[in-house]
Amino acid sequence: MNINAKRLNTFLGMLIMLFSPNFANAALPLAVETQQVPSLAPMLEKVTPAVVNIATEGRVQLKQNPLFNDPFFRRFFNVPRQQQPQERKTQSLGSGVIVDAERGLVLTNNHVIANAVEITVTLRDGRQLKAEVVGSDPETDVALIKIPVENLTDIMLSDSDVLRVGDFVVAIGNPFGLGQTVTSGIVSALSRSGLGIEGYEDFIQTDASINPGNSGGALVNLRGELVGINTAIFSQSGGNIGIGFAIPINLALQITEQLLEKGEVDRGFIGIQAQDLNPDLAEAFGVKDKRGAIVNSVMPDSPAEKAGLKPGDVITSINNKSVKKAADVRLHIGLLPVGEEVVFDILREGKRKKLKATIAARAEIADNPAELNPRLEGVSIGDMDEDNPYYGRLKGVIVMDIDRASHAWNSGIRKGDIITSVNRQPVENLPAFLIAIEGKKNSLLLRIVRGRSAAFLVIK
Repeated sequence: MNINAKRLNTFLGMLIMLFSPNFANAALPLAVETQQVPSLAPMLEKVTPAVVNIATEGRVQLKQNPLFNDPFFRRFFNVPRQQQPQERKTQSLGSGVIVDAERGLVLTNNHVIANAVEITVTLRDGRQLKAEVVGSDPETDVALIKIPVENLTDIMLSDSDVLRVGDFVVAIGNPFGLGQTVTSGIVSALSRSGLGIEGYEDFIQTDASINPGNSGGALVNLRGELVGINTAIFSQSGGNIGIGFAIPINLALQITEQLLEKGEVDRGFIGIQAQDLNPDLAEAFGVKDKRGAIVNSVMPDSPAEKAGLKPGDVITSINNKSVKKAADVRLHIGLLPVGEEVVFDILREGKRKKLKATIAARAEIADNPAELNPRLEGVSIGDMDEDNPYYGRLKGVIVMDIDRASHAWNSGIRKGDIITSVNRQPVENLPAFLIAIEGKKNSLLLRIVRGRSAAFLVIK
């Protein structure tokens, strides 16, 4: 029998077996029975014990109606002078990742454990352990909690800087409180910023399904190594539409080191304001590469000025990390602790230079706006704190106090106003605001937010 005849007989035999009434009970060929099907299961069996569910209980103080502070109202309605502040009980569900089994350290999101008075961590095997907060950083949404060291399993860490668009990833978490759930996808984009989700953004974007409750969970590669902490989704409905964001593990570890040492992030400043290098500016400054950030202002007596940075310098890297846009400058500087040395690679008049500066504490800068611009005499400006309703939702500085006899008061500025821009330039924090107003001889155009409205005010 020749080869073609054998193939024909095999094919006819398969057809007979396929249409046979006993096909459902027929034994499969041995080769099919023993063939291994590709699966993520072996990797997940090692990884999932390190991913935990987090449940929190907290209390938030309800804001009191301002009428209760009015003496006439209190007397008319016989309201007691001493009123106990009313509180509302809150509950939250999320996820976390055990990154150090020997010390019981669990990484999660700040918004998962914020305002919590009791934190319960549920392990993969069903054990429930009480946790305490080591520290948290709302600006990056990173939090570190600690659980009792009782036969824990931690996860291997990856280098998120080598992650590429198109790499396969797996998200593990506790969506909608259903319990541990696994979804898969790819890295859709890297270094996502400007989303307004956090103060410092450098997100991994993925289409692996991330839903409410996944926050704080693990994003792992196919080797089972942690590449990111799942944080947020982009959705108009609240459900997953294939756009999720995770904090790169390298960024999270930078924050973790400070949380372990101090319980908080001692965020410093360098004293510059920068803008993106667009094609027109690149041509004007004679820069061939269209990536980088142009220094447009340097604060007097700041670390940047002492290091020799000047307006017009093009920053191409910071501590050997590439700078592609102005947001990268803020990110790289904002993640460094006070006292750390930073190396700038710059282009100045077509020549490459290296400059070194030391990160300074914000408290070391002048906090009196009148020293930099007399138009703001009698005005006290500061960064928003966590109690402000705009905290985390709006970038800017707050008018902490103002003299009613000041020029600024007569121009319309009031205590509690949020200043978001100066002369159409966004100001995200106090250092940026002080740089923006320094030495301005013309009038100041301020954009303010007050309550639910916004307006532009001119101070001449």
